[in-house]
Amino acid sequence: METNPSHTSSDLEHAPYTLLPDNPSPARIRRPFKVFTATLASLVFLLSLVALIINQSQESLPEQNQNRSSSTPRPTESFSKAEPRGVAQGVSPKSNPSFFSDKVSYNWTNAMFSWQRTAYHFQPEKNWMNGPLFHEGWYHLFYQYNPDSAVWGNITWGHAVSTDLIHWLYLPFAMVPDHWYDINGVWTGAATLLPDGRIMMLYTGSTNESVQVQNLAYPANLSDPLLIDWVKYPNNPVITPPNGTETDEFRDPTTAWMGPDGTWRITIGSRHNKSIGLSLVYQTSNFTTFELLKGVLHAVPGTGMWECVDFYPVAINGSTGLDTSASGAGIKHVLKASLDDTKRDHYAIGVYDPVTDKWTPDNPKEDVGIGLQVDYGRYYASKTFYDQNKQRRILWGWINETDTETDDLAKGWASVQTIPRNVLYDNKTGTNILQWPVEEVESLRLRSTDFTEIVVGPGSVVPLDIGQATQLDIFAEFEIEIISETKHEKYGCSGGAVDRSALGPFGLLVLADQTLSELTPIFFRPVNTTEGIVDTYFCADETRSSKASDVFKHVYGSTVPVFTDEKFQMRLLVDHSIVESFAQGGRRVITSM
Repeated sequence: METNPSHTSSDLEHAPYTLLPDNPSPARIRRPFKVFTATLASLVFLLSLVALIINQSQESLPEQNQNRSSSTPRPTESFSKAEPRGVAQGVSPKSNPSFFSDKVSYNWTNAMFSWQRTAYHFQPEKNWMNGPLFHEGWYHLFYQYNPDSAVWGNITWGHAVSTDLIHWLYLPFAMVPDHWYDINGVWTGAATLLPDGRIMMLYTGSTNESVQVQNLAYPANLSDPLLIDWVKYPNNPVITPPNGTETDEFRDPTTAWMGPDGTWRITIGSRHNKSIGLSLVYQTSNFTTFELLKGVLHAVPGTGMWECVDFYPVAINGSTGLDTSASGAGIKHVLKASLDDTKRDHYAIGVYDPVTDKWTPDNPKEDVGIGLQVDYGRYYASKTFYDQNKQRRILWGWINETDTETDDLAKGWASVQTIPRNVLYDNKTGTNILQWPVEEVESLRLRSTDFTEIVVGPGSVVPLDIGQATQLDIFAEFEIEIISETKHEKYGCSGGAVDRSALGPFGLLVLADQTLSELTPIFFRPVNTTEGIVDTYFCADETRSSKASDVFKHVYGSTVPVFTDEKFQMRLLVDHSIVESFAQGGRRVITSM
Protein backbone atom coordinates (compact mmCIF):
# COMPACT_ATOMS: atom_id res chain seq x y z
CA MET A 1 0.00 0.00 0.00
CA GLU A 2 1.13 3.52 -0.71
CA THR A 3 -0.13 6.77 0.61
CA ASN A 4 -0.10 9.95 -1.43
CA PRO A 5 -0.99 12.85 0.87
CA SER A 6 -1.51 16.46 0.05
CA HIS A 7 -0.68 18.42 3.18
CA THR A 8 -0.95 22.04 4.18
CA SER A 9 0.11 23.60 7.46
CA SER A 10 -0.02 27.15 8.68
CA ASP A 11 1.37 28.98 11.66
CA LEU A 12 -1.24 30.80 13.67
CA GLU A 13 -1.07 34.07 15.48
CA HIS A 14 -0.89 34.06 19.24
CA ALA A 15 -4.37 35.10 20.43
CA PRO A 16 -3.99 36.51 23.93
CA TYR A 17 -6.71 37.30 26.43
CA THR A 18 -6.61 40.69 28.05
CA LEU A 19 -8.29 42.47 30.90
CA LEU A 20 -11.12 44.80 30.03
CA PRO A 21 -9.75 48.27 29.18
CA ASP A 22 -11.12 51.41 30.74
CA ASN A 23 -12.79 52.30 27.43
CA PRO A 24 -13.50 48.95 25.82
CA SER A 25 -13.63 48.65 22.07
CA PRO A 26 -13.84 45.64 19.75
CA ALA A 27 -10.66 43.57 19.78
CA ARG A 28 -8.38 44.21 16.84
CA ILE A 29 -7.42 41.26 14.69
CA ARG A 30 -4.03 41.07 13.10
CA ARG A 31 -4.50 40.00 9.50
CA PRO A 32 -2.57 37.17 7.87
CA PHE A 33 0.54 38.05 5.91
CA LYS A 34 -0.58 36.32 2.74
CA VAL A 35 -3.78 35.49 0.89
CA PHE A 36 -4.85 31.87 0.99
CA THR A 37 -6.26 30.05 -2.01
CA ALA A 38 -9.37 27.88 -1.97
CA THR A 39 -7.26 24.79 -1.49
CA LEU A 40 -6.44 25.99 2.01
CA ALA A 41 -9.71 24.70 3.35
CA SER A 42 -8.73 25.26 6.97
CA LEU A 43 -5.94 26.08 9.41
CA VAL A 44 -4.73 25.46 12.95
CA PHE A 45 -1.87 26.04 15.37
CA LEU A 46 0.93 23.54 16.05
CA LEU A 47 4.36 22.85 17.52
CA SER A 48 7.87 21.87 16.44
CA LEU A 49 8.08 18.75 14.22
CA VAL A 50 5.25 17.27 12.18
CA ALA A 51 5.71 13.93 10.44
CA LEU A 52 3.60 11.59 8.34
CA ILE A 53 3.20 8.02 9.58
CA ILE A 54 2.12 4.88 7.83
CA ASN A 55 2.38 1.36 9.19
CA GLN A 56 4.81 2.61 11.80
CA SER A 57 7.13 -0.18 12.89
CA GLN A 58 6.77 -1.52 16.38
CA GLU A 59 10.38 -0.67 17.07
CA SER A 60 9.53 3.01 16.67
CA LEU A 61 6.79 3.11 19.32
CA PRO A 62 6.44 1.34 22.66
CA GLU A 63 4.68 -1.98 22.93
CA GLN A 64 1.00 -1.60 23.73
CA ASN A 65 -2.11 -3.62 24.25
CA GLN A 66 -2.47 -5.83 21.21
CA ASN A 67 -6.16 -6.61 21.72
CA ARG A 68 -7.96 -5.82 18.48
CA SER A 69 -11.60 -5.19 17.88
CA SER A 70 -13.58 -4.37 14.79
CA SER A 71 -16.11 -2.49 16.86
CA THR A 72 -15.75 1.12 17.91
CA PRO A 73 -13.46 1.18 20.95
CA ARG A 74 -15.15 2.42 24.08
CA PRO A 75 -12.37 2.49 26.67
CA THR A 76 -13.18 2.99 30.29
CA GLU A 77 -11.26 5.50 32.34
CA SER A 78 -10.36 4.79 35.94
CA PHE A 79 -10.04 8.24 37.44
CA SER A 80 -9.15 7.37 41.00
CA LYS A 81 -9.81 5.03 43.87
CA ALA A 82 -10.45 8.07 46.03
CA GLU A 83 -13.66 10.02 45.69
CA PRO A 84 -13.04 12.96 43.35
CA ARG A 85 -13.78 16.52 44.36
CA GLY A 86 -17.38 17.47 43.74
CA VAL A 87 -18.87 14.03 44.28
CA ALA A 88 -19.55 14.76 47.94
CA GLN A 89 -21.46 17.84 46.80
CA GLY A 90 -23.61 15.72 44.49
CA VAL A 91 -22.14 16.85 41.20
CA SER A 92 -19.61 15.63 38.72
CA PRO A 93 -16.23 17.10 39.61
CA LYS A 94 -15.66 17.81 35.90
CA SER A 95 -11.98 17.27 36.48
CA ASN A 96 -9.50 14.48 36.06
CA PRO A 97 -8.05 13.45 39.42
CA SER A 98 -6.56 10.32 37.86
CA PHE A 99 -3.95 10.20 40.57
CA PHE A 100 -3.78 11.66 44.05
CA SER A 101 -0.35 12.34 45.41
CA ASP A 102 1.35 14.68 47.81
CA LYS A 103 4.04 15.51 45.29
CA VAL A 104 4.23 16.49 41.65
CA SER A 105 4.38 13.65 39.13
CA TYR A 106 7.42 14.84 37.19
CA ASN A 107 10.38 17.15 37.45
CA TRP A 108 8.42 20.01 35.97
CA THR A 109 9.92 23.45 35.47
CA ASN A 110 8.08 26.75 35.16
CA ALA A 111 9.09 26.86 31.51
CA MET A 112 7.45 23.46 30.94
CA PHE A 113 4.26 24.59 32.63
CA SER A 114 4.27 27.82 30.63
CA TRP A 115 4.68 25.96 27.38
CA GLN A 116 1.69 23.72 28.13
CA ARG A 117 -0.61 26.72 28.46
CA THR A 118 -2.59 27.38 25.28
CA ALA A 119 -2.44 30.56 23.22
CA TYR A 120 -5.67 30.73 21.22
CA HIS A 121 -7.98 28.48 23.22
CA PHE A 122 -9.95 30.27 25.91
CA GLN A 123 -8.85 29.75 29.49
CA PRO A 124 -8.74 32.02 32.54
CA GLU A 125 -5.53 33.63 33.63
CA LYS A 126 -5.29 31.22 36.52
CA ASN A 127 -7.12 28.63 38.61
CA TRP A 128 -9.97 26.23 37.63
CA MET A 129 -12.34 27.04 35.01
CA ASN A 130 -22.14 28.17 30.74
CA GLY A 131 -24.57 30.16 29.00
CA PRO A 132 -23.00 31.71 25.90
CA LEU A 133 -24.86 34.40 23.93
CA PHE A 134 -24.44 37.25 21.43
CA HIS A 135 -25.56 40.73 22.49
CA GLU A 136 -24.96 44.16 20.99
CA GLY A 137 -21.89 43.20 19.01
CA TRP A 138 -20.25 41.06 21.67
CA TYR A 139 -20.05 37.32 22.21
CA HIS A 140 -20.39 36.49 25.91
CA LEU A 141 -18.91 33.42 27.55
CA PHE A 142 -19.94 32.52 31.10
CA TYR A 143 -17.85 29.76 32.57
CA GLN A 144 -17.57 27.86 35.82
CA TYR A 145 -14.58 29.14 37.72
CA ASN A 146 -12.88 28.61 41.06
CA PRO A 147 -11.32 31.95 42.00
CA ASP A 148 -9.41 30.41 44.88
CA SER A 149 -7.62 27.40 43.45
CA ALA A 150 -6.72 25.31 40.40
CA VAL A 151 -9.04 22.49 41.52
CA TRP A 152 -12.83 22.11 41.52
CA GLY A 153 -14.74 24.01 44.21
CA ASN A 154 -16.30 27.37 45.16
CA ILE A 155 -17.89 27.49 41.70
CA THR A 156 -18.42 31.03 40.49
CA TRP A 157 -19.40 32.38 37.07
CA GLY A 158 -16.51 33.93 35.24
CA HIS A 159 -17.36 36.21 32.34
CA ALA A 160 -15.48 37.09 29.17
CA VAL A 161 -16.44 38.88 25.94
CA SER A 162 -15.19 38.84 22.38
CA THR A 163 -16.09 40.33 19.02
CA ASP A 164 -14.70 37.36 17.07
CA LEU A 165 -14.84 34.28 19.37
CA ILE A 166 -11.03 34.20 19.37
CA HIS A 167 -9.70 37.30 21.15
CA TRP A 168 -11.24 37.61 24.61
CA LEU A 169 -11.50 40.27 27.30
CA TYR A 170 -11.91 39.27 30.93
CA LEU A 171 -14.79 40.92 32.80
CA PRO A 172 -15.72 40.94 36.50
CA PHE A 173 -17.46 37.84 37.80
CA ALA A 174 -21.05 37.61 36.56
CA MET A 175 -22.40 35.70 39.57
CA VAL A 176 -20.95 34.43 42.82
CA PRO A 177 -22.38 31.95 45.37
CA ASP A 178 -23.85 34.40 47.86
CA HIS A 179 -27.47 33.27 48.56
CA TRP A 180 -28.87 30.22 50.33
CA TYR A 181 -30.07 28.82 47.00
CA ASP A 182 -26.60 28.85 45.40
CA ILE A 183 -24.19 29.12 48.33
CA ASN A 184 -22.59 25.79 47.39
CA GLY A 185 -22.03 26.77 43.79
CA VAL A 186 -23.35 28.67 40.77
CA TRP A 187 -23.38 25.77 38.35
CA THR A 188 -24.29 25.27 34.70
CA GLY A 189 -26.96 27.42 33.08
CA ALA A 190 -28.25 28.68 29.76
CA ALA A 191 -29.41 31.98 28.31
CA THR A 192 -32.64 32.61 26.39
CA LEU A 193 -33.08 35.74 24.27
CA LEU A 194 -36.73 36.85 24.26
CA PRO A 195 -38.31 38.54 21.20
CA ASP A 196 -38.50 41.86 23.08
CA GLY A 197 -34.73 41.80 23.68
CA ARG A 198 -34.74 40.67 27.28
CA ILE A 199 -32.26 37.99 28.38
CA MET A 200 -33.29 35.26 30.82
CA MET A 201 -30.53 33.20 32.40
CA LEU A 202 -31.51 29.99 34.17
CA TYR A 203 -28.84 28.26 36.19
CA THR A 204 -28.45 25.45 38.69
CA GLY A 205 -27.61 26.43 42.24
CA SER A 206 -26.53 24.14 45.04
CA THR A 207 -28.31 25.23 48.22
CA ASN A 208 -27.06 25.42 51.76
CA GLU A 209 -28.33 21.84 52.11
CA SER A 210 -26.75 20.74 48.81
CA VAL A 211 -30.11 20.50 47.04
CA GLN A 212 -29.94 21.27 43.32
CA VAL A 213 -32.43 23.96 42.31
CA GLN A 214 -32.94 26.12 39.24
CA ASN A 215 -32.59 29.86 39.58
CA LEU A 216 -33.27 32.91 37.41
CA ALA A 217 -30.96 35.83 36.74
CA TYR A 218 -31.07 38.68 34.21
CA PRO A 219 -28.95 41.68 33.22
CA ALA A 220 -29.29 44.77 35.35
CA ASN A 221 -28.90 46.99 32.30
CA LEU A 222 -29.73 45.70 28.82
CA SER A 223 -28.31 48.84 27.27
CA ASP A 224 -24.87 47.79 28.49
CA PRO A 225 -23.36 45.75 25.63
CA LEU A 226 -20.94 44.12 28.06
CA LEU A 227 -23.71 42.97 30.45
CA ILE A 228 -21.41 43.46 33.41
CA ASP A 229 -24.05 43.54 36.18
CA TRP A 230 -26.48 40.67 36.79
CA VAL A 231 -29.50 40.51 39.10
CA LYS A 232 -30.69 37.34 40.77
CA TYR A 233 -34.49 37.00 40.89
CA PRO A 234 -35.64 37.82 44.47
CA ASN A 235 -37.90 34.75 44.69
CA ASN A 236 -35.37 32.17 43.64
CA PRO A 237 -35.43 29.23 43.25
CA VAL A 238 -37.96 29.07 40.41
CA ILE A 239 -37.79 25.25 40.11
CA THR A 240 -37.13 22.67 42.82
CA PRO A 241 -36.63 18.91 42.39
CA PRO A 242 -39.96 17.18 41.70
CA ASN A 243 -41.21 14.29 43.81
CA GLY A 244 -39.31 11.09 43.08
CA THR A 245 -36.20 12.90 41.86
CA GLU A 246 -33.01 12.75 43.86
CA THR A 247 -32.21 16.20 45.16
CA ASP A 248 -28.61 15.94 44.02
CA GLU A 249 -29.44 14.65 40.52
CA PHE A 250 -31.38 17.55 39.00
CA ARG A 251 -29.38 20.11 37.10
CA ASP A 252 -28.32 22.08 34.04
CA PRO A 253 -31.35 23.77 32.37
CA THR A 254 -31.21 24.30 28.61
CA THR A 255 -31.93 27.34 26.49
CA ALA A 256 -35.73 27.70 26.23
CA TRP A 257 -37.67 27.15 23.01
CA MET A 258 -41.15 28.34 22.07
CA GLY A 259 -43.90 25.71 21.75
CA PRO A 260 -46.89 25.84 19.38
CA ASP A 261 -49.08 27.08 22.23
CA GLY A 262 -46.95 30.21 22.60
CA THR A 263 -45.29 29.21 25.86
CA TRP A 264 -41.66 28.37 26.50
CA ARG A 265 -40.11 24.98 27.26
CA ILE A 266 -36.84 24.01 28.88
CA THR A 267 -35.39 20.61 29.62
CA ILE A 268 -33.32 19.55 32.64
CA GLY A 269 -31.13 16.49 33.12
CA SER A 270 -31.81 13.87 35.77
CA ARG A 271 -31.99 10.11 36.33
CA HIS A 272 -34.42 7.48 37.61
CA ASN A 273 -33.76 4.27 39.53
CA LYS A 274 -30.03 5.01 39.60
CA SER A 275 -29.45 4.00 35.97
CA ILE A 276 -32.05 5.54 33.64
CA GLY A 277 -30.79 8.79 32.21
CA LEU A 278 -33.56 11.21 31.29
CA SER A 279 -34.53 14.74 30.44
CA LEU A 280 -37.51 16.45 32.09
CA VAL A 281 -39.54 19.17 30.34
CA TYR A 282 -40.88 22.31 32.02
CA GLN A 283 -43.24 24.91 30.60
CA THR A 284 -43.36 28.62 31.41
CA SER A 285 -44.81 31.89 30.13
CA ASN A 286 -42.80 34.25 32.32
CA PHE A 287 -39.63 32.38 33.47
CA THR A 288 -40.62 32.83 37.11
CA THR A 289 -43.24 30.08 37.38
CA PHE A 290 -42.76 26.68 35.78
CA GLU A 291 -44.96 23.62 35.24
CA LEU A 292 -43.49 20.12 34.95
CA LEU A 293 -45.02 18.41 31.93
CA LYS A 294 -46.10 14.77 32.01
CA GLY A 295 -43.58 12.17 30.99
CA VAL A 296 -40.09 13.04 29.80
CA LEU A 297 -38.55 14.43 26.66
CA HIS A 298 -36.55 11.22 26.39
CA ALA A 299 -34.98 8.53 28.58
CA VAL A 300 -32.41 5.79 27.96
CA PRO A 301 -31.91 2.90 30.41
CA GLY A 302 -28.38 2.14 31.52
CA THR A 303 -26.94 5.57 30.81
CA GLY A 304 -26.99 7.00 34.34
CA MET A 305 -27.26 10.66 35.27
CA TRP A 306 -27.62 13.09 32.36
CA GLU A 307 -25.76 16.36 32.86
CA CYS A 308 -25.54 19.41 30.63
CA VAL A 309 -28.40 18.31 28.35
CA ASP A 310 -28.51 20.21 25.07
CA PHE A 311 -31.47 20.23 22.64
CA TYR A 312 -31.52 22.08 19.35
CA PRO A 313 -32.82 21.92 15.74
CA VAL A 314 -30.76 21.33 12.59
CA ALA A 315 -31.82 21.86 8.99
CA ILE A 316 -31.80 18.74 6.82
CA ASN A 317 -30.93 20.77 3.74
CA GLY A 318 -29.23 23.93 4.85
CA SER A 319 -25.90 25.62 5.38
CA THR A 320 -26.91 27.81 8.31
CA GLY A 321 -27.89 27.20 11.91
CA LEU A 322 -31.40 27.48 13.31
CA ASP A 323 -32.88 29.38 16.20
CA THR A 324 -33.62 27.06 19.11
CA SER A 325 -37.40 27.50 18.63
CA ALA A 326 -37.33 26.43 14.97
CA SER A 327 -39.48 23.39 14.06
CA GLY A 328 -41.45 21.95 11.17
CA ALA A 329 -40.69 20.34 7.83
CA GLY A 330 -37.06 19.82 6.90
CA ILE A 331 -35.87 19.99 10.50
CA LYS A 332 -34.41 17.36 12.80
CA HIS A 333 -33.53 17.78 16.46
CA VAL A 334 -30.28 16.89 18.19
CA LEU A 335 -30.45 15.64 21.76
CA LYS A 336 -27.17 15.58 23.64
CA ALA A 337 -26.33 14.50 27.18
CA SER A 338 -23.12 14.48 29.18
CA LEU A 339 -23.00 11.14 30.97
CA ASP A 340 -21.86 11.59 34.56
CA ASP A 341 -20.88 7.92 34.84
CA THR A 342 -18.46 7.91 31.91
CA LYS A 343 -17.58 11.61 31.50
CA ARG A 344 -18.48 11.48 27.81
CA ASP A 345 -20.79 13.60 25.67
CA HIS A 346 -23.23 11.56 23.55
CA TYR A 347 -25.79 12.73 21.01
CA ALA A 348 -28.38 11.39 18.60
CA ILE A 349 -30.47 12.89 15.83
CA GLY A 350 -34.23 12.40 15.83
CA VAL A 351 -37.72 13.86 15.56
CA TYR A 352 -39.33 16.17 18.11
CA ASP A 353 -43.11 16.30 18.49
CA PRO A 354 -43.90 19.83 19.78
CA VAL A 355 -47.45 18.81 20.74
CA THR A 356 -46.53 15.89 23.01
CA ASP A 357 -43.07 17.25 23.85
CA LYS A 358 -41.46 13.91 23.08
CA TRP A 359 -38.30 13.27 21.09
CA THR A 360 -37.67 9.99 19.21
CA PRO A 361 -34.26 8.95 17.84
CA ASP A 362 -34.00 8.08 14.16
CA ASN A 363 -32.02 4.98 15.09
CA PRO A 364 -32.81 3.48 18.53
CA LYS A 365 -29.63 1.40 18.33
CA GLU A 366 -27.65 4.65 18.27
CA ASP A 367 -29.63 6.38 21.01
CA VAL A 368 -28.26 9.01 23.38
CA GLY A 369 -25.58 7.46 25.56
CA ILE A 370 -25.21 4.27 23.55
CA GLY A 371 -24.21 5.63 20.17
CA LEU A 372 -22.38 8.61 18.75
CA GLN A 373 -20.17 10.87 20.81
CA VAL A 374 -19.79 14.58 20.23
CA ASP A 375 -16.04 14.21 20.59
CA TYR A 376 -14.12 10.99 21.11
CA GLY A 377 -11.29 12.47 23.15
CA ARG A 378 -10.86 14.57 26.28
CA TYR A 379 -14.11 16.49 26.07
CA TYR A 380 -17.15 17.07 28.28
CA ALA A 381 -20.02 19.36 29.33
CA SER A 382 -20.58 20.83 25.87
CA LYS A 383 -23.15 23.53 25.12
CA THR A 384 -24.45 25.17 21.94
CA PHE A 385 -26.02 28.54 21.32
CA TYR A 386 -27.61 30.14 18.27
CA ASP A 387 -25.54 33.00 16.94
CA GLN A 388 -28.12 35.34 15.43
CA ASN A 389 -25.29 37.55 14.23
CA LYS A 390 -24.17 35.02 11.60
CA GLN A 391 -27.11 32.59 11.58
CA ARG A 392 -25.09 29.66 12.89
CA ARG A 393 -25.11 27.24 15.79
CA ILE A 394 -21.93 27.36 17.82
CA LEU A 395 -20.74 24.48 20.00
CA TRP A 396 -18.50 24.93 23.01
CA GLY A 397 -16.80 22.06 24.84
CA TRP A 398 -14.65 21.74 27.92
CA ILE A 399 -11.27 20.00 27.98
CA ASN A 400 -10.27 18.57 31.32
CA GLU A 401 -6.77 17.98 32.49
CA THR A 402 -4.52 14.98 32.03
CA ASP A 403 -2.22 16.21 34.77
CA THR A 404 -2.60 15.19 38.37
CA GLU A 405 -4.36 17.50 40.76
CA THR A 406 -1.05 18.17 42.49
CA ASP A 407 0.48 19.24 39.21
CA ASP A 408 -2.48 21.54 38.54
CA LEU A 409 -1.86 23.25 41.86
CA ALA A 410 1.83 23.58 41.04
CA LYS A 411 1.24 25.25 37.69
CA GLY A 412 -1.64 27.37 39.02
CA TRP A 413 -4.29 26.66 36.37
CA ALA A 414 -6.41 23.82 35.00
CA SER A 415 -8.78 23.11 32.08
CA VAL A 416 -9.57 24.95 28.86
CA GLN A 417 -12.39 25.53 26.35
CA THR A 418 -12.29 24.04 22.87
CA ILE A 419 -12.25 26.23 19.81
CA PRO A 420 -15.87 27.22 19.07
CA ARG A 421 -17.30 24.90 16.41
CA ASN A 422 -19.97 25.49 13.79
CA VAL A 423 -22.57 22.68 13.80
CA LEU A 424 -24.53 21.47 10.78
CA TYR A 425 -26.48 18.37 9.76
CA ASP A 426 -24.51 15.88 7.65
CA ASN A 427 -26.70 15.46 4.57
CA LYS A 428 -24.41 12.85 3.11
CA THR A 429 -24.72 10.35 5.96
CA GLY A 430 -28.04 11.49 7.40
CA THR A 431 -26.86 10.24 10.78
CA ASN A 432 -24.21 12.71 11.95
CA ILE A 433 -23.66 16.30 12.80
CA LEU A 434 -20.68 18.05 11.27
CA GLN A 435 -18.43 20.08 13.54
CA TRP A 436 -15.97 22.59 12.10
CA PRO A 437 -13.89 25.37 13.68
CA VAL A 438 -15.54 28.76 13.33
CA GLU A 439 -14.28 30.76 10.38
CA GLU A 440 -12.76 33.39 12.67
CA VAL A 441 -9.91 31.00 13.44
CA GLU A 442 -8.62 31.68 9.95
CA SER A 443 -7.89 35.29 10.92
CA LEU A 444 -4.96 33.99 12.95
CA ARG A 445 -3.09 32.63 9.96
CA LEU A 446 0.31 34.20 9.47
CA ARG A 447 2.08 32.06 6.88
CA SER A 448 1.57 28.73 5.18
CA THR A 449 3.65 25.83 3.96
CA ASP A 450 2.38 23.46 1.29
CA PHE A 451 3.46 19.85 0.78
CA THR A 452 2.06 17.97 -2.21
CA GLU A 453 2.49 14.61 -3.93
CA ILE A 454 4.39 13.05 -1.04
CA VAL A 455 4.60 9.28 -1.35
CA VAL A 456 4.90 7.47 1.97
CA GLY A 457 5.78 3.79 1.84
CA PRO A 458 4.78 1.19 4.41
CA GLY A 459 6.59 1.53 7.73
CA SER A 460 8.11 4.90 6.94
CA VAL A 461 8.16 8.30 8.64
CA VAL A 462 8.64 11.44 6.54
CA PRO A 463 9.63 14.65 8.38
CA LEU A 464 7.94 17.84 7.18
CA ASP A 465 9.98 20.94 7.90
CA ILE A 466 7.66 23.78 8.94
CA GLY A 467 10.12 25.75 11.03
CA GLN A 468 9.46 26.82 14.58
CA ALA A 469 5.82 27.18 15.58
CA THR A 470 3.79 26.56 18.70
CA GLN A 471 0.38 26.95 17.05
CA LEU A 472 -0.61 25.34 13.77
CA ASP A 473 -3.61 24.66 11.57
CA ILE A 474 -3.00 21.57 9.45
CA PHE A 475 -5.10 20.25 6.60
CA ALA A 476 -4.14 16.93 5.06
CA GLU A 477 -5.59 14.67 2.38
CA PHE A 478 -4.52 11.09 1.78
CA GLU A 479 -5.01 8.70 -1.10
CA ILE A 480 -4.21 5.05 -0.62
CA GLU A 481 -3.36 2.38 -3.15
CA ILE A 482 -4.11 -1.21 -2.21
CA ILE A 483 -1.40 -3.36 -3.76
CA SER A 484 -2.42 -6.74 -2.40
CA GLU A 485 -5.57 -8.66 -1.51
CA THR A 486 -6.42 -8.50 2.18
CA LYS A 487 -8.64 -10.67 4.32
CA HIS A 488 -11.04 -9.82 7.10
CA GLU A 489 -9.23 -7.92 9.85
CA LYS A 490 -10.15 -7.21 13.44
CA TYR A 491 -8.49 -3.90 14.16
CA GLY A 492 -9.59 -0.65 15.75
CA CYS A 493 -7.97 2.19 17.64
CA SER A 494 -7.30 0.45 20.95
CA GLY A 495 -3.88 -0.90 19.93
CA GLY A 496 -2.62 2.55 19.07
CA ALA A 497 -0.39 3.54 16.18
CA VAL A 498 1.86 0.49 16.57
CA ASP A 499 -1.00 -1.92 15.89
CA ARG A 500 -0.38 -2.52 12.19
CA SER A 501 -2.89 -3.75 9.64
CA ALA A 502 -2.70 -4.26 5.89
CA LEU A 503 -4.11 -0.79 5.19
CA GLY A 504 -2.69 1.33 7.99
CA PRO A 505 -2.23 3.26 10.10
CA PHE A 506 -1.38 6.43 8.18
CA GLY A 507 -1.65 10.02 9.26
CA LEU A 508 0.38 12.62 11.14
CA LEU A 509 2.73 12.75 14.09
CA VAL A 510 2.32 16.01 15.95
CA LEU A 511 3.95 17.45 19.06
CA ALA A 512 6.95 15.31 18.15
CA ASP A 513 10.57 15.92 19.04
CA GLN A 514 13.52 15.23 16.77
CA THR A 515 14.13 11.75 18.19
CA LEU A 516 10.42 10.81 18.25
CA SER A 517 10.71 10.07 21.97
CA GLU A 518 7.58 12.19 22.46
CA LEU A 519 4.82 12.36 19.87
CA THR A 520 1.07 12.18 19.31
CA PRO A 521 -0.06 10.18 16.27
CA ILE A 522 -3.36 11.20 14.65
CA PHE A 523 -4.19 8.56 12.08
CA PHE A 524 -6.65 6.67 9.90
CA ARG A 525 -6.93 2.89 9.87
CA PRO A 526 -9.05 1.32 7.11
CA VAL A 527 -10.06 -2.25 7.98
CA ASN A 528 -11.53 -4.98 5.79
CA THR A 529 -14.73 -6.54 7.14
CA THR A 530 -16.47 -9.86 6.60
CA GLU A 531 -19.00 -8.11 4.37
CA GLY A 532 -16.24 -7.29 1.90
CA ILE A 533 -16.31 -3.57 2.66
CA VAL A 534 -13.82 -1.30 4.37
CA ASP A 535 -14.50 0.31 7.74
CA THR A 536 -12.30 3.29 8.55
CA TYR A 537 -11.16 4.23 12.04
CA PHE A 538 -9.99 7.69 13.04
CA CYS A 539 -7.71 7.64 16.08
CA ALA A 540 -5.50 9.71 18.39
CA ASP A 541 -2.76 7.99 20.38
CA GLU A 542 -1.57 9.77 23.54
CA THR A 543 0.54 6.92 24.91
CA ARG A 544 3.79 8.72 24.11
CA SER A 545 2.53 12.26 24.41
CA SER A 546 4.51 12.92 27.59
CA LYS A 547 7.44 11.45 29.51
CA ALA A 548 5.65 12.19 32.79
CA SER A 549 4.44 8.84 34.11
CA ASP A 550 1.39 10.11 36.00
CA VAL A 551 -0.08 12.11 33.14
CA PHE A 552 -3.21 10.34 31.93
CA LYS A 553 -2.53 8.94 28.45
CA HIS A 554 -5.02 7.07 26.32
CA VAL A 555 -5.84 5.96 22.78
CA TYR A 556 -9.06 7.53 21.50
CA GLY A 557 -11.03 6.93 18.35
CA SER A 558 -14.04 5.76 16.42
CA THR A 559 -15.13 4.57 13.04
CA VAL A 560 -15.78 7.37 10.57
CA PRO A 561 -17.86 7.16 7.37
CA VAL A 562 -15.69 7.64 4.27
CA PHE A 563 -17.49 7.49 0.91
CA THR A 564 -15.95 6.10 -2.26
CA ASP A 565 -15.85 9.55 -3.86
CA GLU A 566 -13.99 11.03 -0.88
CA LYS A 567 -10.32 11.22 0.01
CA PHE A 568 -9.19 10.64 3.58
CA GLN A 569 -9.15 14.11 5.11
CA MET A 570 -8.11 15.49 8.47
CA ARG A 571 -7.69 18.94 9.94
CA LEU A 572 -5.68 19.42 13.11
CA LEU A 573 -5.65 22.48 15.32
CA VAL A 574 -2.54 22.42 17.48
CA ASP A 575 -2.13 24.85 20.33
CA HIS A 576 0.81 23.97 22.53
CA SER A 577 -0.43 20.92 24.48
CA ILE A 578 -3.91 20.77 22.84
CA VAL A 579 -4.73 18.99 19.57
CA GLU A 580 -8.26 19.13 18.11
CA SER A 581 -8.58 16.66 15.22
CA PHE A 582 -11.39 16.76 12.65
CA ALA A 583 -11.96 13.90 10.17
CA GLN A 584 -14.00 14.01 6.95
CA GLY A 585 -15.19 17.55 7.33
CA GLY A 586 -16.05 17.10 11.01
CA ARG A 587 -17.98 13.81 11.01
CA ARG A 588 -15.67 12.72 13.79
CA VAL A 589 -13.69 14.87 16.21
CA ILE A 590 -11.05 13.92 18.77
CA THR A 591 -9.59 16.32 21.32
CA SER A 592 -6.35 15.31 22.98
CA MET A 593 -3.77 16.92 25.20
